Amino acid sequence: MNLANRYDFVLIFDVKDGNPNGDPDAGNMPRLDAESGHGLVTDVSLKRKVRNFVGLVKEQDVRAPESGEKRFEIYVREKAILNHQNQRAYAALKLDAVEAPTEDDATVAMDESDAKKKKAGKEKRKGSADDVSKARQWMCQNFFDVRAFGAVMSTGINCGQVRGPVQLTFARSVEPIVALEHTITRMAVATEAEAEKQQGDNRTMGRKHTVPYGVYVAHGFISSFLAKQTGFGDDDLELVFQALAHMFEHDRSAARGEMSTRGLYVFKHDSELGNAPAHDLFERLQVKPKEDGVVARSFDAYSVLFDGQDLAAGQTVQPFPGVSLTRRC
Repeated sequence: MNLANRYDFVLIFDVKDGNPNGDPDAGNMPRLDAESGHGLVTDVSLKRKVRNFVGLVKEQDVRAPESGEKRFEIYVREKAILNHQNQRAYAALKLDAVEAPTEDDATVAMDESDAKKKKAGKEKRKGSADDVSKARQWMCQNFFDVRAFGAVMSTGINCGQVRGPVQLTFARSVEPIVALEHTITRMAVATEAEAEKQQGDNRTMGRKHTVPYGVYVAHGFISSFLAKQTGFGDDDLELVFQALAHMFEHDRSAARGEMSTRGLYVFKHDSELGNAPAHDLFERLQVKPKEDGVVARSFDAYSVLFDGQDLAAGQTVQPFPGVSLTRRC
């Protein structure tokens, strides 16, 4: 069933003694705003966790995706080859799979006749608009993350582009974070050469980055108009909210420490266009420390209030005519 309402939501999560999202360009240190010192977690990182949760819930076998539930397969899987995913759409629909032109195809022809032939070849390989439209629709029907987040599927075998109805911002910490660097030791080496060099000591030194504690806030938006274009329905919506509430429970690792969803606040608009600007609603939800100047090391040091009211899990209020707010967790 198609969505008939606009949704906005606020996701609150915390990290303790872990790295919520390392920056590969900075030695995998926790991402931060260089000017303010606030920590950042990218939207891509959050979507990855949602994808992983959906894959677990729907029992998708990444080695044989055909064994999973078709409607809830994941397009951007770890170590996936996306053009192979695109090929499946053409094979299922019995269409001629043709690859989109690459940069190599843009080489200047030696003469005018060769240029005309090359141009004709490009146009042929792009595929017809009707075939691309059918392939795009098949991808939306079968892949949850294409239906929810959208995807660029025109890099090789052309399945077009999809603009997803579910969008997330970067998560930003409520207060500036401190990124700590720890030296760690592994009581083993990888090769015999290393063992000989250390004369039997056999130790490997390394580095580990953590945030002692931080509370992060991300905003999300769900458009019913874009949902109609991709087939994103009520069951998909419920799965997104379920994933946001529980994704950290199934994403444990030594690098991430303790991460937990501390609150998911969903604004439901009566209309598809919306009954209030999202930023007005977000600004009324305040996440702040209970006492200034206190070094926080747990979520108990923070308060989450909407118009001064502390909502209980499952509680629904009407903060604006035509808008209802529910605390999902």
